Amino acid sequence: MSPLPRPKKRLGQHFLTDPRLLARIADALASTPADTVLEIGPGRGALTEALLARAGHVVAIELDRDLIPVLRERWGGEARFTLVEGDVLQQDLGALAAAAGAEAAHGYLLAGNVPYNITTPILFHALRRPRARRAVYLVQREVADRAAAAPGSDAYGALSVNLQALADVRSLFRVPAGAFTPPPQVESAVLEVVPRRDPVIAESEEAVYRTFVQAAFGLRRKQLRRVVRTIWSLDADGAEAVLTRARLDGARRPETLSPDDFAALLRARS
Repeated sequence: MSPLPRPKKRLGQHFLTDPRLLARIADALASTPADTVLEIGPGRGALTEALLARAGHVVAIELDRDLIPVLRERWGGEARFTLVEGDVLQQDLGALAAAAGAEAAHGYLLAGNVPYNITTPILFHALRRPRARRAVYLVQREVADRAAAAPGSDAYGALSVNLQALADVRSLFRVPAGAFTPPPQVESAVLEVVPRRDPVIAESEEAVYRTFVQAAFGLRRKQLRRVVRTIWSLDADGAEAVLTRARLDGARRPETLSPDDFAALLRARS
């Protein structure tokens, strides 16, 4: 086998090497031989191996050109393995899954050891339709905590709301820094994201909802009446009218609102 390339700091590479944890991640995805799995950032292929042992087909998306030969050498002759060279943020994930044989009615699964410097863009890119039936990510623990946080908690914020409006989100288990090569300076966690059958917002509302939520949390310590006046340039009467239609108390703060509350507030402005 060719020598393994050294991890690249500029790409945020930290390779998970613990076989027990790799198996737990693959088990959390719960794939079967009927499933097509897209893997983000296969790296040296440790998680890929665990996924191939369970899934019918694995489509691995790798940006690092130095790792492409390593992956091709390991699985180039495997019919159940497809390697895509490029930036995951530039890929149509649904189209890749379909090209690998995933049927639209059954959908596909998504997994990956996500680079910490672009975790949030990847999470939202992966929620573009058609969405994976289930996604399991290895992320920075702080991100997992924020993604799964409940309203009113310290970790609750724009990321929590925007993800939970579209998906059920759970932080499954922690992964210590020592399980990686090289060890990151932070702890990690495995995050599960399952698209909701009843998303809070429609596809046509997603962009404006995300922008509104981010703006609201920029004023998270302010009362709602001040938040809506500031964001939408309303006078006092206009703000109160919006809050009345949304059935929300103007004394509340953004950090206490559920994803449904934000949707109600946004629609009350229309």
